[in-house]
Amino acid sequence: MARVQLKNIWKVFPGDVIAVNDVTLDIQDKEFLVLVGPSGCGKSTTLRMVAGLEEISKGEIFIGDRLVNDVAPKDRNIAMVFQNYALYPHMTVYNNMAFGLKLAKLPKREIDARVREAAQILGIEMLLDRKPKALSGGQRQRVAVGRAIVRQPAVFLFDEPLSNLDAKLRVQMRTEISKLHSRLQATMIYVTHDQVEAMTMGDRIVVMKDGLIQQVADPITLYDNPTNKFVAGFIGSPPMNFMDGTIEGNGSGPVFQEGSVSLPLPPKFKEGLAPFKGRKVTFGIRPEDIYDTTENLEGHIKIDAKVEVIEPMGAEIYLYVTTGTSPFIARCEPHTTAKVDETKTLTLDLNKAHFFDPETENVII
Repeated sequence: MARVQLKNIWKVFPGDVIAVNDVTLDIQDKEFLVLVGPSGCGKSTTLRMVAGLEEISKGEIFIGDRLVNDVAPKDRNIAMVFQNYALYPHMTVYNNMAFGLKLAKLPKREIDARVREAAQILGIEMLLDRKPKALSGGQRQRVAVGRAIVRQPAVFLFDEPLSNLDAKLRVQMRTEISKLHSRLQATMIYVTHDQVEAMTMGDRIVVMKDGLIQQVADPITLYDNPTNKFVAGFIGSPPMNFMDGTIEGNGSGPVFQEGSVSLPLPPKFKEGLAPFKGRKVTFGIRPEDIYDTTENLEGHIKIDAKVEVIEPMGAEIYLYVTTGTSPFIARCEPHTTAKVDETKTLTLDLNKAHFFDPETENVII
C-alpha cells in the first residue's frame, strides 16, 4: 500500500471558480481517511484529482514516493469505486470483476484466483454468473468493490459509494467496508456528505467547506473539540444548538445573556471568556447535553422552555423547544413526560458548552 500526499492543491474552473483551495493533506499508509462536507465543498474534486480524472490547476500529488501530476489514471496504481457502480450491463459479475485484469494481460489462473478470493471476502460467490440487472443495489455495490479489490491497488478511492442505497443497506455496507479495511490493511480515501458515515468509518476525518479544509482530526476530537462553528454544526446528529448573546460578568464569574435567558457559566470558562466581557458571542451546546431531569449537579443549570415538537425515536426522544428567542433541540430519555405547547424545565450541562466568535466563527473555548 502507499502514503498519499497532497501539497498545496488547487482546482480552478473556467471563470475563476475555485473548487479546491490550497489543500494540503498527508494520508498515511494503511489509513482510512474520510473527506466530508456539504455538496459543492470540493471533496469529490479532490478525490478525482488524486485519481487523475481531474486535472490539477496547481500543486503536487504524490502516491508513495512518485509524483503523479502527469501520470495517467491507469498507471497510478489506484482503484476507484463510484456512486453509480459503473458496471458493464452485458457482462457477468465474474467478467466485470475480471475485466481490468484481462486488460492487464494477467494469466487466466491468477485472474480466476483473484476474482474468487474477492468474491469470497465480499460474500458474492453465488452471484458470479449473474448480470448486474439481476442484482440488488447492495449486491451491485459489492461487485463494484470487488472489482477494485482484485486490482490489488496501492490506494482505494471511494466516491460516495453508498448514496444510492436505502438506509438499512447503507448501515450494513458501512460495516462491510470498515471490515474490509481491517482485513486488507489498505490505504483508503472515502468521500461522503453523510457525517454519520464519516464518524463511524474514518481513522481521521477531513471536514471541507467552499474548497477549504476546516479541520482534520480523529472522530472524537472532531466531535468534542470543533475548531469553528461550521464543524460544530456539521458534525453531530441532531446538530449542535447555537444561541447568540453577550458575555456579562458578576462576582463569581462570566454569565451568558440572551434576552431573558441568563446562564452563569462554570469557572473553567472564566479566563477564556474574559476578553469577551460585554461582547457578543455564540453559545453552542449539543442536544445530548440538555436533559429532562431534576438532579442538581455542578455546572448544570435549569431553564424553562416551550415544547414545540416531539419526535419519538425509540431509544430516545427529540424535543424541539424555544427559550428566549432561540429554538433548540434536546435529546431526552424515551419516557419523558413532555407535551406539545407546555413549558418544560430542562437542565443544561454547561461544562460541555462551546463558545464561538460571531465574526470569525472560530472557537473561543
